[in-house]
Amino acid sequence: MVYTLSLFIAQAAPAAAEPPSAAGMLVPMVCIFVIMYFLMIRPQQQKQKQLQDLINNVKTGDDVVVSGIHGTVTNVKEGNTLTLKIADNVKIEVEKSAVSSVVRKVDLEKA
Repeated sequence: MVYTLSLFIAQAAPAAAEPPSAAGMLVPMVCIFVIMYFLMIRPQQQKQKQLQDLINNVKTGDDVVVSGIHGTVTNVKEGNTLTLKIADNVKIEVEKSAVSSVVRKVDLEKA
């Protein structure tokens, strides 16, 4: 009985599977890339563009956050710097690229 069972198992061994073709592997990879682009890359690019527009349009009187420091813009200089008032008689000069968020006075009055 054991001999016939092992004979049956040996005869029923599956044939070796063929490796997938290049086109068969390319289609899922392209689909994964497209999904990742629309779920991860594109929203991040839009968020970065929106922040860059806010930074480029910052003006005197706007409240900004720079590396965790909250302040009010007192002067926007030519080039890449601006002056922030962070306390009474305390002003600092920072790069525009360090600004992480902009809160306009108009936005605060609406809320």
